[in-house]
Amino acid sequence: MALGILLGRIYPDLGAALDRVQVAGVSVPIAVGLLWMMYPVLAKVRYEIIGKHARDTRLLGTSLVLNWVVGPLLMLGLAWAFLPDMPEYRNGLVLIGLARCIAMVLIWNSLACGSGELAAVLVALNSVFQILTYSLLGWLFLTVIPGWFGAESAVLNVTMGEIARSVLIFLGVPLVAGFLTRTLLVRAKGLAWYDGTFMPKFGPTALLGLLYTIVLMFAMQGNRILELPVDVLRISIPLLVYFALMFGFAFWFARRLGFNYESTASLSFTAAGNNFELAIAVAVATFGIGSGEALAAVVGPLIEVPALVGLVYASLWARRRFFSSELPERAGGAA
Repeated sequence: MALGILLGRIYPDLGAALDRVQVAGVSVPIAVGLLWMMYPVLAKVRYEIIGKHARDTRLLGTSLVLNWVVGPLLMLGLAWAFLPDMPEYRNGLVLIGLARCIAMVLIWNSLACGSGELAAVLVALNSVFQILTYSLLGWLFLTVIPGWFGAESAVLNVTMGEIARSVLIFLGVPLVAGFLTRTLLVRAKGLAWYDGTFMPKFGPTALLGLLYTIVLMFAMQGNRILELPVDVLRISIPLLVYFALMFGFAFWFARRLGFNYESTASLSFTAAGNNFELAIAVAVATFGIGSGEALAAVVGPLIEVPALVGLVYASLWARRRFFSSELPERAGGAA
C-alpha cells in the first residue's frame, strides 16, 4: 500500500496511463492482477468432489441469505447512519454492498484454510445472482428506497449483459484455466505429483498477484486519498464496521448451524467480501470518474484489503479457539 502511494506521488500520471486501456470497465493492468491471483487458487480446487458442496442446500441457502439479504441491507443501513449528509458517498457504499465478491475472496479463504471447493461453488452461485439481481437491487436501493425517506434518488445505468461480461472475464477465465491445469496435469503426471510438487510451487504465486494488484490500486488512487483525507475517513468508518459485523455475524451464525471450520470460513469470507471491480466500473460508468460515488467505490477495496487480511488472522484464531478438535494432531499426539 505504501509502495503504491509512493509510486503514485512520484509518477502523477501513472494512474491515468494504467487506466487508459480497460476490459469490462477495469484497468487492464488491474485485470491482469485479478486473473493472476485467482488462477492458482482455482487450480488448487478439487473439482472431483465439488458436487458434494453443490448439493448441500443448507450451506447454499445460508450463503444466499447472508449475501443477498443481510449484506446489502447492512451496508445500506450503515451508509445512511454514517453518511446522512453525503448522498454521493452513500450511493457508492450501496454499490459496494450490492456487489458480492467473486475474486479476492478466494485468496482470503485460502489464507484462512477454508474449503476451496465450497468457495468455488459459492463464488459461482453469487455470480449467477449478481447477473440476475444487481440491476434490480441497484434500482431498488438507489432510486426507490431513498424516495421513501424524502431523500435524493439516483438512477443506476447498468445492464445484465455488462455484469455478465465482467463475471465471465474475472471468474470464467481463471476458472476454466484452473480446471484445465488440474485435469491435464493430473492426467499426465499423477495426483501425488500435482499436489505434492507442482501446487506447492505454483500456488503461492497467487500472493504475488495479490500484492501486485494492491500496489497498482494504491498507485492509481493514492493521490485522491491524500487529497481528501477527511472524506476518505468518513467513507472508511462504515466500511470497517461493515466488514467486522458481516464477518462476525456470518462466522457466529455458521457455527451455530453446526458447520465445520472449513465451511464456516468459506461462508464468512464470501459474505464479507465485495466485488470492487464491478462496483468501481458501475460507479464510473453511471456517475463519472470524478464523482463521489466513484471515490467511495475506490476507497472500498483499499479498506477491504487490510480489513480482510486482519479477518484472516481472526479466523485462524477462532479456528484454534472453537474448532480445535478439527485441527490435525502434531507429532507426539498433541492437537
